Amino acid sequence: MNKLLVILASMAVLLIGSTASAGSPKPLPNLDNVQGDKCVAPKEVIRVEHMEYIMHQRDETMHRGIRTSKHSLKGCINCHIVKGDDGKPVNFMDDRHFCNSCHEYAAVQMDCFQCHASTPTPGPVAAGK
Repeated sequence: MNKLLVILASMAVLLIGSTASAGSPKPLPNLDNVQGDKCVAPKEVIRVEHMEYIMHQRDETMHRGIRTSKHSLKGCINCHIVKGDDGKPVNFMDDRHFCNSCHEYAAVQMDCFQCHASTPTPGPVAAGK
């Protein structure tokens, strides 16, 4: 039921946003800029349920002390790199940032990066482990 409400709310935001804009439509976010070879879930699933995965990972890590990288925010950031004109990864304040582009488009506030890094960390991070 909770997933259905999230899906319906997301659809409503997209419909309202597309009909309320008097100017030119907002460009669609770039969802295909991925550096890794595969995501931890199919695109259709991760686009709708990524927050569930992140919250579950948070609970496992913070409340139970279980650390894995399968649905870690760090893994997502390290894979979904968007580089600026200088060749360096942009941070979440930049409209081109992978997370920011979708959240801005859907008018959803994002508070992850008040504590977490929004650019990749050095060294390899394997998705799906």
